[in-house]
Amino acid sequence: MSLELDLQLASAASGLPDAAALRGWAEAALAAADFTDPAEMSVRIVDEAESAELNEGYRQKSGPTNVLSFPFELPPGVKLERELLGDLVVCAPVVAREATEQGKPLGAHWAHMIVHGTLHLLGYDHLDDAEAATMEGLEVRILAGLDIPNPYGDDEAP
Repeated sequence: MSLELDLQLASAASGLPDAAALRGWAEAALAAADFTDPAEMSVRIVDEAESAELNEGYRQKSGPTNVLSFPFELPPGVKLERELLGDLVVCAPVVAREATEQGKPLGAHWAHMIVHGTLHLLGYDHLDDAEAATMEGLEVRILAGLDIPNPYGDDEAP
């Protein structure tokens, strides 16, 4: 599998992961989901104002959020060399605040957000208990493979 990652930095935050780390976390999610085709995705790192605007506009929820996923839908009958997965928008200040509040290393929380968002781009969701158990279990396994503890805090996968 080859992943082309388009990184867009639209945040003044410090301590941001580099493109290689972001790509590695996304590739780990793709591999665990048995996705092997050449693919492309964008990761846009933003501040709270842009995250809040997008969250309101697309989810009708006020305020910024940690990660937003925008899966790409290819028009019927169109084929591309590389599958376009979509875009992730990650709010750096929210991720940093959550890591501090949850007592997690910042890099581990970034990894979780990229894995979580990438799985959304692949169609995973957590709208009901069964979906949440599947998605969260996969996240826990992916992160364990990256030597990152269970982000949900329990000793076992959901």
